Amino acid sequence: MNSLRSTLFSLAIALVGVASPAIAQTVPTAVTIDAGAPAHPFPHFWEQMFGSGRAVLALRENYLKDLQEVHDDIGMRYVRFHAILHDEVGVYDEDENGHPVYNFTYVDQIYDGLLARGVRPFVEISFMPRKLAARDAIHPFWYKQNVAPPKDYAKWDALMCAFAQHLVERYGIDEVSKWYFEVWNEPNIDFWAGEPKQQTYFEFYDHTARALKSVSPRLRVGGPATAAAHWIPAFLEHVSKDRVPIDFVSTHGYADDTVQDMFGTNEDIPMRDRVCRAVQKVHGEIRASAMPDLPLMWTEWNVPSYGELHARDNWYVGPALARDISQCDGSVNMMSWWTFDDVFEEGGVKREPFDGGFGLIAPGRIKKPSFYDFSLLHELGTTRLQNPADNVLVTRREDGSLVVAVWNLVDMDKLAQGAPITLHLRFKGVPQAARVAIRRVDEAHGNPMTTYRAMGSPRYPTQAQIQAMNHASALPPPEQTSLVDGTLQLTLPVNGLALIQVAGH
Repeated sequence: MNSLRSTLFSLAIALVGVASPAIAQTVPTAVTIDAGAPAHPFPHFWEQMFGSGRAVLALRENYLKDLQEVHDDIGMRYVRFHAILHDEVGVYDEDENGHPVYNFTYVDQIYDGLLARGVRPFVEISFMPRKLAARDAIHPFWYKQNVAPPKDYAKWDALMCAFAQHLVERYGIDEVSKWYFEVWNEPNIDFWAGEPKQQTYFEFYDHTARALKSVSPRLRVGGPATAAAHWIPAFLEHVSKDRVPIDFVSTHGYADDTVQDMFGTNEDIPMRDRVCRAVQKVHGEIRASAMPDLPLMWTEWNVPSYGELHARDNWYVGPALARDISQCDGSVNMMSWWTFDDVFEEGGVKREPFDGGFGLIAPGRIKKPSFYDFSLLHELGTTRLQNPADNVLVTRREDGSLVVAVWNLVDMDKLAQGAPITLHLRFKGVPQAARVAIRRVDEAHGNPMTTYRAMGSPRYPTQAQIQAMNHASALPPPEQTSLVDGTLQLTLPVNGLALIQVAGH
């Protein structure tokens, strides 16, 4: 691995102007970018919502600081987390006579902290308070949530009504009607102990949705929040047939879910294509249902981890993310990257800064390349222009400027086969000498790992070391240049991402 990283570093240096035989031998790829091409609206569906571990983490200072940065730099508007009803949040108890006792003190502190930073909750209704659980069904996660159904649906319904009524009284229906309420998490796997799983979950969904809607029909509720895009046709048939309230469909899918699990086939679908293939599958299932206009919320996803290669800490995230954005466009309303940071304890307390974690910000508030990738792609315009190239995403801002993302995606297990690419971009419909600004994320840009390794890869970096890493990885001002006769030549190293802004006039 050391020799491989050295090779990648030399490619990245070549990108910024050092001569390299490998780059000199790269054959330019010609791409035409037409400012007058057919276009459609391009809402930023990939950045509006992010996931995080569990509710009580939102009481921590670093979590809230990370949340603020992702909101400010990336455009985050919603956060989804597990376990708002976990006993550690203290919502539910029973007195000596078995009568419910509610306490929303921590709920208020959690949601107040989000809202103060411009982020709304995407409320996942989970998990079961132990005194309301039908039995002890303790999940193996470090925080030991109970995943059983309720022992008494009358008590569950009353809890849902009290919870929703409290939120409406505290924040107002105009605010809470902008939230989303998702019923449970991945009931098709080990996060739900009802048997049979699908039938008991449907019963649970019915009670939860009806209880929430009894407080106000303006509350938005949905599900089934399944893993690997399961159950959608059956769920939609059920809620339609039984007239159960539903405002959106939610499910999950990760790039390293198996093809058999996600699609029920033995097709050879590369990991880089699986998420959007699954999104398109579910999109089609909704369109074929009795409720074809329901929004689709993909409430968990991420690029493949590649195990010990720790892809999610790597600059590989940028091109993989850009490809997913390009392919999923038009088939989903929101996608929730799991997670916005690594304040995360499903497997216990983090032991080191870079362990392949899901988040954009490592423990200690170290920004990963993925943070800068999302920050770059936040700058894309809100109109997308058609372009046939599979590594080019062309957008336009309201001021008329073009913003183009280009990338060189190489799967992490095939790095030895990767090589730099040179793009020869020809622009039509813009001034032939238009001003151009270029920003990049790759091994040499937006990457704290070089500095971290030079420090000896400390397990517990000091604040000074963290500051040094963030300073070294902070993106520099954009490179300024101009088109030459309407053209721009740009070389990308392996797994490089670049954002090109071309002035419209």
